[in-house]
Amino acid sequence: MVKSRRHAAAPRSDRRPWTFYVLAVVFTLYVAALYGPMICIYILSFQDVRGGLVFPMKGHSLHWFVDLFTQVRTGDVKGSFDRSIKLAALVTIVTLVVSFMAGLAFRRRFFGDTFVFYLMIGSLVAPGLVLGIGIGLLFQWLGINASWYTSALGAQLSWTLPFGVLVMFAVMSRFNGAWEEAARDLGASRWQTIRLVVIPILAPGLVAVALFGFTLSYDEFARSLQTAGSLNTLPLEIWSMTLNVTSPSLYALGTVTTIVSFVAIGVSIGAIVLINRRRGTGPASH
Repeated sequence: MVKSRRHAAAPRSDRRPWTFYVLAVVFTLYVAALYGPMICIYILSFQDVRGGLVFPMKGHSLHWFVDLFTQVRTGDVKGSFDRSIKLAALVTIVTLVVSFMAGLAFRRRFFGDTFVFYLMIGSLVAPGLVLGIGIGLLFQWLGINASWYTSALGAQLSWTLPFGVLVMFAVMSRFNGAWEEAARDLGASRWQTIRLVVIPILAPGLVAVALFGFTLSYDEFARSLQTAGSLNTLPLEIWSMTLNVTSPSLYALGTVTTIVSFVAIGVSIGAIVLINRRRGTGPASH
């Protein structure tokens, strides 16, 4: 008893163990290796016309950002960017609609549901480049010219749909069917129940599915290489630029694409926050 009291009265040390500092150093080095090259690219993209691909910087300007869209030395950046945005929008819409319908369908068992499920996610196992080659050959065999809005769209959907469906399954697993029953008891039709009850409740999950579809499509390279046809998407244009462009324009393009990605993420997070506030569950309501 006396021994336990002495132990309790002993001063408590707040000093961290040595393993904490070792892990902190490892984590710091990991973050530096992960984001250091990206930060260097962003900085070097703001050089003036005398700038090169390495430090030290030579002046500060937006010259290389303007040079991106002049199509003098950098290729069809403006056209490829436009095609990538349009393709990502199409992929997002199709992924969102199909994933939502799959989430509704798989709430109940039906004949062949296991086969359909594994068929949907089976494309995650196949290498993207091999799958893209197969889709390109299929369109060639059918006599259809490969393009970014036909074959590339199908190839990218084979990548985005499995992720969208899996996210939708996770969201639907937390959905309480009693809300639908209550809406029907109040006289709502099936379409009114989906539009006024199901979709508003699942809105954050739908935004997450849309974000997955957009970001996965926007930077997809392997599945687009053999299916985009004669007109490049932005990842393919960046790849072609690495073969012949030796100026900070390539860095400027990386900065622009990063900004677009962050804008898409910011819009999605803002949409989720707005949805939660309208429900009365956001930070403003507490």
